[in-house]
Amino acid sequence: MQHTPNSKTLMARPAVVSSDPVDSLESITTETADYRYTFEPCTRRIRAVFNDVTVADSHSVMEMRETRLAPVYYFPRSDVRMDLMRRTTHQTYCPFKGNASYWSLDVNGRVAENVLWSYEDPFAGANEIKDYVALYADQIDAWYDDDKDVTAKKDESASTYANPLLSWLLHDAADVTSSKELTAQLAEHMLTAGIPLWRLAIIIRTLHPQVAAVAYKWSAKHEGIEEMQATYSTQQTPEYLNSPLVPIYEGAGGIRRRLDIPNPVLDFGILKDLHAEGATDYVAMPMLFSDGQINVVTMSSNRPGGFSTSDLGHVYEILSLLGRLYEVHTMRRTAVTLLDTYLGQHAGTRVLQGLIKRGDGESINAVIWFCDLRESTPLARSMSQEQFLGALNEFFDCMAGAVLEHGGQVLRFIGDAALAIFPVAGAESDWEEDSATPEQARDKALAAAVDASHRIDMINQKRSKDGEVQLKYGLALHMGEVTYGNIGTEERLEFTVVGDAANQTARIEAMCKTLGEPILLSAEFARHFPGRFQSLGPHRLRGIDGEQEIFALREMS
Repeated sequence: MQHTPNSKTLMARPAVVSSDPVDSLESITTETADYRYTFEPCTRRIRAVFNDVTVADSHSVMEMRETRLAPVYYFPRSDVRMDLMRRTTHQTYCPFKGNASYWSLDVNGRVAENVLWSYEDPFAGANEIKDYVALYADQIDAWYDDDKDVTAKKDESASTYANPLLSWLLHDAADVTSSKELTAQLAEHMLTAGIPLWRLAIIIRTLHPQVAAVAYKWSAKHEGIEEMQATYSTQQTPEYLNSPLVPIYEGAGGIRRRLDIPNPVLDFGILKDLHAEGATDYVAMPMLFSDGQINVVTMSSNRPGGFSTSDLGHVYEILSLLGRLYEVHTMRRTAVTLLDTYLGQHAGTRVLQGLIKRGDGESINAVIWFCDLRESTPLARSMSQEQFLGALNEFFDCMAGAVLEHGGQVLRFIGDAALAIFPVAGAESDWEEDSATPEQARDKALAAAVDASHRIDMINQKRSKDGEVQLKYGLALHMGEVTYGNIGTEERLEFTVVGDAANQTARIEAMCKTLGEPILLSAEFARHFPGRFQSLGPHRLRGIDGEQEIFALREMS
């Protein structure tokens, strides 16, 4: 069936949701020439051939011309072999037209993935595109214009008007060292380009044990960039669940809401707040990383009429490149987070600095901490796997949490045990920023041991009320010289401490069960606190020559 709608320029004012009133023809013909698109009838017969089969053939084609893009033919759906198409889950977003759905083409076993698209529910102002479909020109074998083969024809009429954001993005943005500063410069250059920005937010999903996403927010009302972290628990709040982020993360494409029209659609909580504060327009767009991760850019304006086609076009054009810059910063941040989480802060820093060869190491003086969960085997047998892992994590929260809280470095979790150090600054050590004087290191370690003991007591009180088994532990503190280095195989390395002092600490901790004490101190550690702790006399330690005096962490009266 032939259908040739009237030619007109679309989206000369910003696109709005499909339930909003359509702009009048008069109001949409005033757009400036720097960014626009037209949707008008093509008076010729256009035909597309794939694998020797005509898949589209029409005298009612509409031609779309968009700034800096080649023309695209849109066919009435009835003039396309939709029986050869298979709908996919792929979607893309256009800030002018809305969200596009995709189909793959299969002709006699030859497939072109996601070759056809359609705006089935377009934004108002682009309604005439609804019943049309388009094909990627470079995935079709042959194109015919009135039976003339135009497959290799290139469009030379695309505008050469420069995007005012591109110069900054190509020449200066790469030198920015953080996502926070990148957001600040982006907002500044958008304003310089005449984009009526009122609020801007960049929301980046993260790979972090506690943080689900990081948001960088700019507002015309406040100076600087606000950096906010969203925990995983935040994703269960009503505010998040009723936000535009959820559908975008789920692949719904972008969202556009005009707020200065009669009866605006306020279907998200943030829109009610923005509308009350005087916002006129709101846009949320997906920003993809190279691995397909969906992040979000949101913008709002308080200018009458909101964002223009040019405004949205300029931002939309740079999203891919902008996403790569944010991805670089995010990968660096993720690397630091994961290295700090799994190796410890100092070891992670060494890896980022390039000290990654097997054998890289140094001798350091430190207070060595070794702790162990007592009776873990019968504990594991008496619990479900989930319960035992929960108990183990509670134990490490108390022990390792106290170490980190008091400035120590947790080096290893060894089953139900943990190894940590409180480093002492040395003349040739690279620990200067992370270490302390010998007195400070001992005081930190002692404070951490007392703190850990109190934490365990509090956990056990709760477990007692819940009818759960008490957590018992052993902890030893020793002071000496160890080798801190990179050990293992060529394929699997770790930073740890080795040496007699480390072995002696582990042997002292093993005496906790024998002596019935939760916390033991070596003579080398306790002698710096003369007369303060209870001596338990000399004892033989497995694998250690001679007898060693051991002290209990009990204050002498």
